[in-house]
Amino acid sequence: MPSETRELGAGVFDGKLIQRAAITGIALQVTMVVVGHYVPWVRLNFYEFGAMMFAGLAGLFYARDYGKGYARGALGGAIAGGTSGIIGISLANILGDVALVVLPFGAALTILTGAIGGLFGQMGANIRKLSA
Repeated sequence: MPSETRELGAGVFDGKLIQRAAITGIALQVTMVVVGHYVPWVRLNFYEFGAMMFAGLAGLFYARDYGKGYARGALGGAIAGGTSGIIGISLANILGDVALVVLPFGAALTILTGAIGGLFGQMGANIRKLSA
């Protein structure tokens, strides 16, 4: 029975690709938060947009490389984007730039934008297959 469960779950997403996409998103989020901590203009005008954009990019990077369906791309994108967003928002909270109440809302938004990025990444993978 356990081997059947592993077979059913195998191939739903690629952990190495999620890790690589999440690390890229985390690096972008951490850079944005550190710069925003010292440059108030970035904190006031770029935190929300930047957090969602970097989460979406992490999802796009994952699904574009994985390329095995929209649902799988969205799932992996949500994981990669949400991971990077949660770490970025947590760091901003630790530095005192945002309140703790921002964490659940920011996590939900970065998971959503990571999933949307995953959909666009799958579309990019399909276009790549057509042009190859």
